[in-house]
Amino acid sequence: MEPIKVLLADDHALFRGGLASLLQGHEDFEVVAEARNGTEAVSKAGELMPDVVLMDVNMPEMDGLEATRRLKEALPYLKVVMLTASEEEQTLFDAIQCGAHGYLLKQIEPEELFEMIKGVLRGEAPISRATATKILGELVRKSQGSPKDSGGEGKLSPRELEVLETVAKGATNKEIASSLAISENTVKNHLKNILEKLHLKNRVEAAAYAFRKGMVKD
Repeated sequence: MEPIKVLLADDHALFRGGLASLLQGHEDFEVVAEARNGTEAVSKAGELMPDVVLMDVNMPEMDGLEATRRLKEALPYLKVVMLTASEEEQTLFDAIQCGAHGYLLKQIEPEELFEMIKGVLRGEAPISRATATKILGELVRKSQGSPKDSGGEGKLSPRELEVLETVAKGATNKEIASSLAISENTVKNHLKNILEKLHLKNRVEAAAYAFRKGMVKD
């Protein structure tokens, strides 16, 4: 299996270099480039076609949010994960709106980071549980009264409802499969059906929908 190609975008050279060394020391990853700002990130991603971009939010010349928006327009397949020190709810929400597939804080443990990067290529949203709660709260607040809310959950099968509830709790596909005693491929199929039936874009929106509709049990 070929290593996952990663581009790092961060204006702090010490942090960027340390992260590059950490990833390069793992057989599953290859750091194909480093960028000091969003402008460089956009340019280098277009040239080198990485699988994943780990993007800081606050950078000079072009910040990570604008860079993410431009990357998603030019390279829709590209997975962008914000890796930042910012815990502001509005920043979290803006990142998802710009097309980021995940949002991680820089104090994350190395092994968790490795798993989160792998997860994004499996279609998961690499977001810590604490961060997910903030994002979901902001999404719910901003989308109250959305026209696509009316009765959509009635279209879902009992199993799809179970999967949706588990997604809203921040579980990965592997964790969902284990808790429901089904395969990961089955989980992926259920998620695809859920998104289609509810006319949602991704699992973050699906989780926000579940919270908004009061479908998540303690």
